[in-house]
Amino acid sequence: MSEKPLKRFRFMGLLEGGSLLILLFLAMPLKYFFGMPEAVSVVGSIHGFLFVSYCLMIAYMTFIVRWPFIYSVIAVIVAFIPFGNILFDRKLEKLETV
Repeated sequence: MSEKPLKRFRFMGLLEGGSLLILLFLAMPLKYFFGMPEAVSVVGSIHGFLFVSYCLMIAYMTFIVRWPFIYSVIAVIVAFIPFGNILFDRKLEKLETV
């Protein structure tokens, strides 16, 4: 497998995972504890864009790069778990060095 697409995928995964963490641990408390719903509107929109981009990147890795299907399944699952993409990135980093 080529190194470049995997590097791009890892970067996209970290961006998406980071945006989820910002949404959950910064924007949501600002909305519910400090009455600032604009935070969720802005961060939620950015996260939505990054999530769709991440899903497209999963499809690219699955169909064009042809990485194992189980990685695609795991990539979708970890997108919904806080810190999931960071843990998955560590596994992919080991795969990249092999």
